[in-house]
Formats: sequence, C-alpha cells, structure tokens
Amino acid sequence: MTPLDATRDWLEKAVIGLNLCPFAKAVHLKAQIRWVESAATDAEALLGDLVHELRVLASADPEAIETTILVHPQALLDFEDYNDFLDIVDAALEELELDGELQVASFHPQYRFEGTDEDDITNFTNRSPHPTLHLLRESSIERAVASFPDAAEIFERNQATLSALGLAGWHALFTR
Repeated sequence: MTPLDATRDWLEKAVIGLNLCPFAKAVHLKAQIRWVESAATDAEALLGDLVHELRVLASADPEAIETTILVHPQALLDFEDYNDFLDIVDAALEELELDGELQVASFHPQYRFEGTDEDDITNFTNRSPHPTLHLLRESSIERAVASFPDAAEIFERNQATLSALGLAGWHALFTR
C-alpha cells in the first residue's frame, strides 16, 4: 500500500469511521481534499513542499480544494524532530502572511501528547500511518465549529472513543 493509500485508509477507517473529526466526511465525499505525497527526505525540502502547498491552497477555489493532506513518508520520521519542525511551520505561515487564513494540523505515527506514555491509546487521535501535515482554511474551521454545537468537546470525546476501543480494537480497524 502506498503512503497516500495508507493515509486515505486511515482517514476513512479511523478519522471518519470513528468520527474523530466530524468535519472530515463531507470534504472527503465531495473530493475536496488535495492529496500530496512529498518526496522530501529532510526538513529543508519538506519546507519547500509545504510552502508550495500553502500557496496552492490559499489561491484555490474552496469548492475545488477545501483542504490539503501533505504526507511526507521519508522526512521527519522521528517524532521529536517532527514536533520541532512545527515551529518552522508556524513561522512559514507568518512569513507568507497566511496566519489567520490557514493553519496546519499535525499527525505522526509516533504522536505523543505531553504527559502521556508512548503506548497510551489517546495518542492515537493524532497517529497517522506516515508523518502528515494537514493544511486547513481558518474560515472552514470557523464554519464547522459554528455548525457543531459541542466542537470544544471533540477532543475529550475522541479520547473516550479510543479508550473504549483499546489498542486491540485500533489494530483490528486496519486488519478488516
């Protein structure tokens, strides 16, 4: 399975299937997600791809491209390096004057929330098959949050969902 195929599978089975993001299904069904696999093998090359994709998303018609999923299976494989790169992502948004217009969500196979054990199931809310940067329009997030009355509770609900599912249930999702 290619990195993009694995990430699509994760989106369909976990993110949409477990309703981890109640906003993902609509853009997926409308084919408004731009799927990009970066060939970058280091942070510098990945930054170039990210800047390009931020510009593409910012200039695109939202009806055609609502969001971009940038999978980078060869760069920033170590979670600490990836996490440090997120500061560079924020700086790039500011330099491009896209902060307030776009934002980037982060997913990684080793994702770990501060204060949790490595194998804590709640980390899996942000664990993707490959390191992934999800580029989002702030206006889309604002509309989605306004239409979803308990948006602030999504994180807690996701943690409860995954706690009930457990590691065995998580792994079973991808072996069906």
